[in-house]
Amino acid sequence: MQVTETLNSGLKREIKITVPAGDMEAKLLARLNDARDKVRINGFRPGKVPVQHLRKVYGKSFMAEVVNEILNDSTRSIITGRGEKAAMQPEVIMTEDEKEAEKILAGGADFEFRLNYEVIPAIEIKDFSDIKVTRQVFEVPEAEIDEQVKRIAESARSYEPKDGKAAEGDRVSIDYVGKIGGEAFAGGAGTDQPLVLGSKEFIPGFEDQLVGSKAGDEKQVTVTFPENYQAAHLAGKEATFDITVKEVSKPGELEINDETAKNLGLESLERLREVVRGQIENQFGSMTRQKVKRQLLDQLDAAYSFEAPSKLVEAEFNNIWAQVNRDLEAAGRTFADEDTTEEEARAEYMRLAERRVRLGLVLAEIGEKAGVTVSDEELQRGLFEQVRRFPANQQQEAFEFYRNNPEALNALRAPMFEEKVVDHLLGQISVTDIKVSKEELMADDDEAETKAKPAKKAASKKAEAKADEAVDETEEPKKKAAPKKKAAKDAE
Repeated sequence: MQVTETLNSGLKREIKITVPAGDMEAKLLARLNDARDKVRINGFRPGKVPVQHLRKVYGKSFMAEVVNEILNDSTRSIITGRGEKAAMQPEVIMTEDEKEAEKILAGGADFEFRLNYEVIPAIEIKDFSDIKVTRQVFEVPEAEIDEQVKRIAESARSYEPKDGKAAEGDRVSIDYVGKIGGEAFAGGAGTDQPLVLGSKEFIPGFEDQLVGSKAGDEKQVTVTFPENYQAAHLAGKEATFDITVKEVSKPGELEINDETAKNLGLESLERLREVVRGQIENQFGSMTRQKVKRQLLDQLDAAYSFEAPSKLVEAEFNNIWAQVNRDLEAAGRTFADEDTTEEEARAEYMRLAERRVRLGLVLAEIGEKAGVTVSDEELQRGLFEQVRRFPANQQQEAFEFYRNNPEALNALRAPMFEEKVVDHLLGQISVTDIKVSKEELMADDDEAETKAKPAKKAASKKAEAKADEAVDETEEPKKKAAPKKKAAKDAE
């Protein structure tokens, strides 16, 4: 086998491999001799079939196997032997001339092919002592827990049907159809929708107009979607809802005690408070984690500047760009609405793709040198968590998909590995904890900066933050749209 480098430019490589016809012939004969004792051909006793006859019958198919074996084995061994890591699966280029291909399969010509690939650049890991991050910590007060426990108790509150008019605090069951300009809009209808009047669950003005209604009433409610409504195609628009009130119920007494907890499947009120505390701490802990990670990645981004493999960047950009266009389509917006152009947006998201790839390579190198791994047990737990995001009737199918799809499992392993590397780095760098209020923790770090910048710059910051998160390709099923105040995704 002759190996010749024909291109070495930046990260791009091309290798020409030539396997002499004599070597191909030797490999073919070895397969034919091995097959003599296994094949059964009419007219010949087992093990007595002449090799030339076997060659006539199986020669081309066996030689095709030899070709595939060489391609599979040599691709890995040649790149490894050169001390390189391919960024993606190398492109294999073989002759497209049918006559030449026939000669190779017949053992009458050298087998020649080329490998085109990009290498992962060598990355020298720098000292971490200069990296400093601030970790914002919000200590959950008892009042926050009390409020959440009360909200849970409210959701579990019993209601009894009542005659007469609905008052604030009563629950109504309604059917509704939303219209804009007299035309029903997608996702604006619902049936048997429960709504507690005064809960402010629906958009402003909706619930107020149902106070005083009775079971059997048909009403028309007129509201205006908020200007900042996340479903942009509805934001600021006036809508009418044709309402049928099907039932009015009055609330039972609100009780917050051990019995309330038991009705929720917990043994006591104290246990309910523990669960609520854990959920709140996890929620704010996730915010803290994301902010710390953003600071860390920003500093790594500033510390490492190198050419990223173009194929990896292209693949990452395509993923981001597809999501951007899906989001715009769902919101009924254009690039002009975002105060930018498609060309400018492409350039901005290409920069984000380059950042994501470069940081991914840096984290991979840090993790490899530190011996960071994702165990089979950890991957299994991650798989179960992922599968639980699917509807119950789809979970088994999703589980089988991951189990039978190595690429999908690797896609699941990658963000887990990244988070473990981040954990490793947080143990190596300077981390200063500061106590903050809930409002400070929830505030956007770039809020003050983006107020003075065009909208497209603010959008870029949000996209960059999103690009720093572990990618989750599984979309949970979208809920039915409703005229809810917080139903941005519902209306998409």
